[in-house]
Amino acid sequence: MKDKKQMVWIISIVCIILAVAFCAVSIVKMNRLQKQARDLETEVARLMSEQNETQAETLTETEETKETKKTKKKKSKKAKTETNTETETEATETGTDTESDVQTEKSTEAQNGHVVAIDPGHQGSWVNMSEQEPSGPGSSEMKAKATTGTQGRYTGVPEYQLNLDISLALQKELENRGYRVVMARTDNDTAISNSERALKAYEEGGEIYVRIHANGSDDSSVNGALGMTPSYENPYVANLAEESYRLTECILNTYCNETGFNNLGIQYHDDMTGINWSKIPVMILEMGFMTNEHDDTAMQDADMQAKMVSGIADGIDLYFGDSQ
Repeated sequence: MKDKKQMVWIISIVCIILAVAFCAVSIVKMNRLQKQARDLETEVARLMSEQNETQAETLTETEETKETKKTKKKKSKKAKTETNTETETEATETGTDTESDVQTEKSTEAQNGHVVAIDPGHQGSWVNMSEQEPSGPGSSEMKAKATTGTQGRYTGVPEYQLNLDISLALQKELENRGYRVVMARTDNDTAISNSERALKAYEEGGEIYVRIHANGSDDSSVNGALGMTPSYENPYVANLAEESYRLTECILNTYCNETGFNNLGIQYHDDMTGINWSKIPVMILEMGFMTNEHDDTAMQDADMQAKMVSGIADGIDLYFGDSQ
């Protein structure tokens, strides 16, 4: 009986010890769990704090970015406006300059690569050109620097005026066809001699020298057109004889074909100052006889003048076309 009581007592003590141990362990675990919970809360709080800070920074950066973009956009818009304004201004100025340059280019450069010199024969009767000049380089023969030419027996139009009218119209026609044109004169007042005209044709880049004239005769029945060119025996420009003849042939034939004027052929002349001083192929076109009623009146008709101009221009086209 006594042994049983002792056993019970021992068991009770063991149970109490185990209960105390269990409680102790539980307390330790609880403390550990509480600590872990606190650590977890701390970590969660830290993470949330960092997240809030990140969001705040992101928000701030976003706002700054928006503001920056707005500023840049404003600056870009302003810069674009200024650039456009400057560009428009430059374009306007450039446009004006370009237009001016184009006009200058048209007047100074041949679009088809060829330059034609035109001499509207004679000049106004009031221009004193009675002084003389050598009929050729180094010649002892002297001739008047220029004369007034003949006059329309039926129209009363002076030759110098007819020559100028046709030459100015021919200048426009040739320029429209792409040529650059050198004019010996563009009015009736300019005092320029025959030798000076020939030299001007060469010095200003002319490739051929076309002299525009009209004819006269004591016989009023004589009519038609003819060409004049230097001969192969010309003491001054024999080297130009072949090309001058070809130029004369081209122009005279197309002129007569276009106008219907009688073709009187080509004559050699070595006594013409304007021919003898030339340095490029040269010819004289005697467009018609101003002493003949048909020719005189026809050459004052607007439609006929257009044909005259077209015929001469066609001959020049033919000459350069054959040269290529």
